[in-house]
Amino acid sequence: MNVKFLNPFVDAAHDILSFETHQSVQRGDLRLDAGSYQTDDVTVIISLIGAVDGTVFYSMSKDVAVGLASVLMGSKFDSLDRLAQSGIAELGNVITGQASMKLAAAGYESNISTPSLIIGKGATISTLEFPRLIVPLVTTIGPLTIHLALHEGVQSSLKTPQLQTPKVDILKK
Repeated sequence: MNVKFLNPFVDAAHDILSFETHQSVQRGDLRLDAGSYQTDDVTVIISLIGAVDGTVFYSMSKDVAVGLASVLMGSKFDSLDRLAQSGIAELGNVITGQASMKLAAAGYESNISTPSLIIGKGATISTLEFPRLIVPLVTTIGPLTIHLALHEGVQSSLKTPQLQTPKVDILKK
């Protein structure tokens, strides 16, 4: 994975989590993993397509997800109900959106997918031949881990073809 794709995600996650939780966020040690990803209790999945292709996973325990949803949404959650799930999915969406804007400013414009949420520990997700850069973040609510399986993509330069109106000779009688 190209390291220049790392900083936009780390910066976006740090800025958004710090701003939304009003607490400090620390980055742990980075590591690279070429194996399959085993989901944590809660995993947000978002894909990027364009100059940067790949997938981003945001993983956390159920307790961290409930705690983050409570802080982010200003309402105490006791469980990961549908509203709390929506808040966690939106957190991943906002971080990825901010990172994609930073990537676009650096010349790597990409589109992002709608977030998907996997609830349940132990599902296996393969990123095939793309290793994942693992970025642990530590908040006072608990740890959140970002998994980046990204590579430089082929920028879409397809243009909509212009339809040409055929010339028609109208013969007058």
